[in-house]
Amino acid sequence: MNKSLSSSSNRAVAWWLLTGVGMIMIQVLIGGITRLTESGLSITEWKPITGTLPPIGDAAWQLEFDKYKQTDQFKYIHSGFSLSDFKFIFFWEWFHRVWARLLGVVFLVGFAWFIVRKKFKQEMIIPLIILFLFGALQGAIGWLMVKSGLVPEKYFVGHVELTTHFVAALGLLVYTLWFALRLLVPDGEVSHSPGVRKFTIFLLILLFFQLCYGGFMAGLRAATVAPTWPTINGEWFPASLFNDRGIPNLVNNPYMVHFIHRGLAYLITLCVVLWYIKVYNQNLSEWMQKTRFIPLLLVLLQVALGICTVLLSPSTTALIWFGVLHQFVAMLLLVSLVWSLYLVRK
Repeated sequence: MNKSLSSSSNRAVAWWLLTGVGMIMIQVLIGGITRLTESGLSITEWKPITGTLPPIGDAAWQLEFDKYKQTDQFKYIHSGFSLSDFKFIFFWEWFHRVWARLLGVVFLVGFAWFIVRKKFKQEMIIPLIILFLFGALQGAIGWLMVKSGLVPEKYFVGHVELTTHFVAALGLLVYTLWFALRLLVPDGEVSHSPGVRKFTIFLLILLFFQLCYGGFMAGLRAATVAPTWPTINGEWFPASLFNDRGIPNLVNNPYMVHFIHRGLAYLITLCVVLWYIKVYNQNLSEWMQKTRFIPLLLVLLQVALGICTVLLSPSTTALIWFGVLHQFVAMLLLVSLVWSLYLVRK
């Protein structure tokens, strides 16, 4: 999808795609709230059609509650839940699933309308089919994630499955955004700068790993194991970093996950500062010059939010709010770097 379509495309298609980008970002944020409120296992079945409506009537609510009571999460974590407590966590998982369905409806209705109006160019069709399949795959990954927590001796969804779902959603976000940029950005705003392009790709690779570890942090509740800063519980390199060996230690040990997430944050911040200096000293397009400060601003804000999230993590309410805000700014940083990469692409 590297060839620009801006000279021959309908801008309405681009804004339809950008609407999808906004809805995907909202979906990710709802997913973050769902995870932080421990709501993901409240709905134990996948009903693509009938599951659109919530339970209606006391009997239906009690039936859903009884299904949830069969999970180990209820038995060992939320055994004191009342029906009112269950309705709260049910809402977030239900809302997460309904928003995903709404995303599909917006895509299909828009696709049908543009087909009827003959607004699509031939070169748009295959990318749009890929986009639809990518979205369907994301729904399947989401259900597999939920199933990972509906097994004996599991109190939450698996953190690897959670991260896969999260990163796949961001992949869908980036794909949709790049497609929209092809339709909106004039060729004259794309600058040829191999150095900046390679540096931006490097930053995106670093950010990919950081987002993965952000997913691990959420899945393992790793922020709460060390609610201190700048040290980790008073130590720079605590012995708990090496509770396991090999790859499992890098993925399953909450202390190591926490340590790596912090380290990547510092590295990315330094690299973004150097990236900004490099971009500032080059004569790039007007759009690039006007927006080059955004990644720097966002990464500094993200570090501050990360520190607040860690320090306030013992408070469940603060963890939810700051955790979701931290996730939101991470998506904005990703979007800003993808935007920058598009403006210096080949």
